[in-house]
Amino acid sequence: MNHLPSQQVKPVTMRDVWEARKRISTIVKKTPLIYSPVLSSLTDASVYLKLENMHQTGSFKIRGAANKILSLSPDEQERGITTYSTGNHGLAVAYIARQLGIQAVICISKRVPKAKVDAILKTGAQLEIYGDGQDDARTRCYQLQNERGLTVIEPFDDPHIIAGQGTIGLELLDDLPDLDLAIAGLSGGGLISGLGLALKTNNPDIRVIGVSMEHSAVMYESLKAGKPLVIEEQDTLADSLSGGIGKDNKYTFYMVQQYMDEAVLVPEEAIAEGMACIFEKHRMVVEGAAAVGVGALLNKKITKPGGRIAVVLTGCNVDLAVHLKATSPFIRLQLN
Repeated sequence: MNHLPSQQVKPVTMRDVWEARKRISTIVKKTPLIYSPVLSSLTDASVYLKLENMHQTGSFKIRGAANKILSLSPDEQERGITTYSTGNHGLAVAYIARQLGIQAVICISKRVPKAKVDAILKTGAQLEIYGDGQDDARTRCYQLQNERGLTVIEPFDDPHIIAGQGTIGLELLDDLPDLDLAIAGLSGGGLISGLGLALKTNNPDIRVIGVSMEHSAVMYESLKAGKPLVIEEQDTLADSLSGGIGKDNKYTFYMVQQYMDEAVLVPEEAIAEGMACIFEKHRMVVEGAAAVGVGALLNKKITKPGGRIAVVLTGCNVDLAVHLKATSPFIRLQLN
């Protein structure tokens, strides 16, 4: 699937990832990689969980946001920034902006869950709720750029964002140099692009699998069609994986084609089961988007997993009522 973009753009390189690691080191700390006995037993493999849910903002998005914002010129920082998001990226941008004393306007749609809305508001950033999906929020974001001269911090399709997410791959190689397979959520593609670049540049034999929910899996459908598509968002436990990839996508669509070996879809029940497993076996509350990889393993959606596997737990920003409703049937089964 090694396709080139239809328009010439500067590629994201390993040098960018190494520079990102250095740039964000004062703000973003390395996250733990822990062994999962239960998942290892079920898959007949050695399964590890990369705890990106342990960041200050509760998700991996802080990596890319920090790298992008810290790369801005003093003039750009002075004028302020804006972004659009399904929640976690917006929270990361708001958090970094507060740390650096930068004005930030976060644009989200009506679909963003309350837990993420409340977390963004606590940072002191200005919040605008606009439209029914991420594409609507993107429209408002670029209106603000035109009206107020704010710099747009893209959520995924940006070299600095991709390189920032790629630092996860460097940490995995530090802790598990004989890694065979990495599993992570697939949405706009920033995570899989950066992760795949870092891992496969080091060892092309490492498999990279992206996992999405069955409902409105835009990147998955776009890859099938061979071009970026626009698909209406639907409700899902994996709300962080919702949203479009942009019809004018410059980087992630092609990088996902290049660096991802396989895409897997999981039903809502599998996502809930993954959330329950992480809670019951590892005593951690994670959001649906973080549980898609575990759900895929539990439901044998990944063929021949084998060897040494790292599953990226991308975030923990979930309404507790949603978590309880999703996981309680599976937890009750475990207790009976």
